[in-house]
Amino acid sequence: MKAMILAAGKGERMRPLTLHTPKPLLRVAGKALIEYHIEALAVAGITELVINHAWLGQQVEQALGNGSRYGVRIAYSAETEPLETGGGIRKALPLLGDEPFVVVNGDVWTDYDFSELKGHADSLAHLVLVNNPPHHPRGDFSLVQGVVGPEGENKLTYSGISILHPQLFADCQSGAFALAPLLRAAMTQGRVSGEYYAGRWLDVGTTERLAEAERQALQG
Repeated sequence: MKAMILAAGKGERMRPLTLHTPKPLLRVAGKALIEYHIEALAVAGITELVINHAWLGQQVEQALGNGSRYGVRIAYSAETEPLETGGGIRKALPLLGDEPFVVVNGDVWTDYDFSELKGHADSLAHLVLVNNPPHHPRGDFSLVQGVVGPEGENKLTYSGISILHPQLFADCQSGAFALAPLLRAAMTQGRVSGEYYAGRWLDVGTTERLAEAERQALQG
């Protein structure tokens, strides 16, 4: 199984830190955010990685290289215009192949064990959901007996970790588009599974949350 790390965001809410450093390269306890994902994927035996980038993307390639020092192989999908999440993944499909693949947002910090995903490649999508953080109290999707839906009470938040099948993008054209509408359409067909994760997870979207990730990482 391959994995794609989404690293093309501009990180405008993290300025001035991201004026000269792409957000995935911001450091938490002495290590770049994206390195935590690379190392965790390698431990899980997922060693074929694709990383997309746009803003200051050459810094990402220079910092990570071909991945050999992490025990993985990295291919890059460079974006010259904003493609949003869905468009960025679709552009990278030739690098990802025909089988389901892991997707992880490059700007989350978590101790999730990616090996848990390997048994969930039968749906169009499999989402990892977490408790709603203070900045997103209403959540995104419901989770009932392993099936994810767009409506319902007690919604949880999409963690930015998933398995997606290339078929999810079968009717999509190139260019910019969001991922969420594709997921919601698949949910109406009952083709999105999910799991709840109660471990450490942070959406590192602000400098305050970056500091919180640092605090948690130093605690071990």
